[in-house]
Amino acid sequence: MESFQAKYGNSGTGVHCLCLIHPIDPRGRKVGGIETHIRLLLRHAPANWRLLLVGVDGYGDCSLGETTNIFIDGRSVEFLPVIHFSESEIHRAATRLYRSITVRFGVGLLQNLLRVRRAVGCGPATIELQRFEFALVPMLLRRPAIQIIHGEGSKHDKMDSLIKKYWFVHRTMEEIAVRAARAIVCVNPNIEAKIKRKLPHRPSSVGFMPVAVDTAIFEQAPFDHHEGIFRVVFAGRLDEFKDPPTMFRTLRAVHERLGGRFEFHYIGTSDPFRYAEFAEIEPFTVRHGHCTAAEVAAISAQCHAGILTSLFEGMPCYLLELLAVGRPVAAIRLPQYDLVIEEGVSGSLVERRANDATTIHELADRLVMIWMAIERDELDPRRIRAKVEPFSTASLLGQHFALHEQVWRASRCLNG
Repeated sequence: MESFQAKYGNSGTGVHCLCLIHPIDPRGRKVGGIETHIRLLLRHAPANWRLLLVGVDGYGDCSLGETTNIFIDGRSVEFLPVIHFSESEIHRAATRLYRSITVRFGVGLLQNLLRVRRAVGCGPATIELQRFEFALVPMLLRRPAIQIIHGEGSKHDKMDSLIKKYWFVHRTMEEIAVRAARAIVCVNPNIEAKIKRKLPHRPSSVGFMPVAVDTAIFEQAPFDHHEGIFRVVFAGRLDEFKDPPTMFRTLRAVHERLGGRFEFHYIGTSDPFRYAEFAEIEPFTVRHGHCTAAEVAAISAQCHAGILTSLFEGMPCYLLELLAVGRPVAAIRLPQYDLVIEEGVSGSLVERRANDATTIHELADRLVMIWMAIERDELDPRRIRAKVEPFSTASLLGQHFALHEQVWRASRCLNG
C-alpha cells in the first residue's frame, strides 16, 4: 500500500479547518462505510484543528444555515445543517427525485453557499467529499478538495439508489469530481487503478486508503465455543448489491448441515423481510437493530465468523472490524478481499459461480469448515487481527490528515 505521506511528506502545524460535506446528521443512527469514515475523522482529527460538518438535521432541532457546536465522542464539532431530513426516512432508498436526500442536500448547499463560506472562514482549510454529486461546491467556495471514492459498480449492477436510474448524471459528476479534486482517495486498489487510468498525467494525486478500523474499540477476543452453537454475524445495510438472498440461502444451508446448532446475528436497521428468503432463516436470527461501535464490537466477540456475498464493494468496514476482533470471514471473492482474507488463517474465499446453487453450496461448506476449525482450536484470533493492523486508525489517519495539510499548501502555491 503506497502511503500519501510518502508522496507528500510530513505535515506541518497550525490551525486547519477540515470541512466535511455530506448528507449526514452526526448525532444520528445511519451506518455504513461513509458514515464510519466521517465519524472516525471527527474522533481522531488533530486536537488543534477546527472541524466543520456541513450536513443534515435529522431531528428538527437546528436552524438551517446556522452553525452550532455539538459534541461527538467528547470532541467539539461545528455543525451546519442545510436541510431537515428525518432520521426515520434516512435508511430508505429513494424512488423519486424529490424524495432523494442527495438531491435535496445539493439544493440546500447551493441555497446556503455563502453561509458555508463564512463558516469555513479565511484561514487554512480543505474540503473533503464522499460523493461525486457535490464536486462543484469546493470550486464555488474556492477551497481545495479531497475526493473519497467509496464504491464501484456499473449501471448494470443491482443497487437500491436512484444512481442506477440516473446513471448518466452519476458518470458526469464523477468526471467532474476526479478532475476538480486536488487529491483522490480510493477505498480499494481496483478503484485506484481505474482512476489512475482515467488521469494518466496525475498518478501521484491518486492513492489507496480503505476506511480505517478503530482497533481500540474493536479489540481482539478469544473464541468461546463451549455451547456448541455456531454464530455468524453480519453488520450493515442489506442493500441489493450485497446480495442478501444468496447470504440468507447460504445461512439456511449451514443451519441444516449443523442440525440446527446455528444462529445468525444481524446488526443494522434494514428490513430483511423485503427479501423473501429471510423468512426461512428468521426463526434462528437475532436482530440487534442499530448499535454503537462498542456494541458492534461486543456482539462480534460473542460470535464466531462473518459472511459477505456482495456483487461489488469498496472495502467493507464490517470486514475489517470483524477481523480486528479476531473473527474469520467467509466471502464470495472480490479482489480487495485478498488483502486481508487468507485461507486457513483469517477466513475463506469462494468464486461466484454461474449457478447460484453451486456458489451457495461452496460458501456453506467453507463456513462449516471454519466452525470445525474453531472447535479444534485451529484458528488464532491474534493472527486474524494481524491482517488488519495496517488498516488501523493509528496506521492510516495520520497520513490522511497530513494529506489535507499538504493539499492546502499546494493550493496556496498554485494560487500564488
